[in-house]
Amino acid sequence: MIKRVAVPKDRLPIIIGKSGLVKKEIETKTQTQIEVDEDVTIKGEGVGILEAENIVKAISRGFTPSQAMQLLEEDRALYIIQLPKERKSLTRIRARLIGKNGQAKKNIERLTRSGIAVQGKTVSIIGTYENAGYAMGAIERLMRGDRHATVYKYLEDLNARDKID
Repeated sequence: MIKRVAVPKDRLPIIIGKSGLVKKEIETKTQTQIEVDEDVTIKGEGVGILEAENIVKAISRGFTPSQAMQLLEEDRALYIIQLPKERKSLTRIRARLIGKNGQAKKNIERLTRSGIAVQGKTVSIIGTYENAGYAMGAIERLMRGDRHATVYKYLEDLNARDKID
């Protein structure tokens, strides 16, 4: 089986890593072969190819290789949310999601125990299926225009009820 993944040019060196170490690690852990040109081609079988594809997608969306490798854990998921394409809306929503000095993003990461990357016209989340789902809900609320305090309160209430672990 062969999968091709489009990757922004500035993220290709990160997928390769210093002396090819990141690429080799992905290949070893997923039992696949990876070729990096203008895009990334993954060759392999079964679950390994899907795992490698998710790791490459995560790195291309702004996560570090070590964050992306968390996707090898059985209970981890990668969610990618498309942001509006219209420039004015995109700028406003990205600012709301990141917050002053990155504080909004950090708060959601802390409260959901998930990783968040805002890259281009997407927001990506890595976490357990449940926690990443809560982070996605929080992000969608902020995109809709809910107040930051309201979203944080919602997440704090989930934490108090032991919904987020």
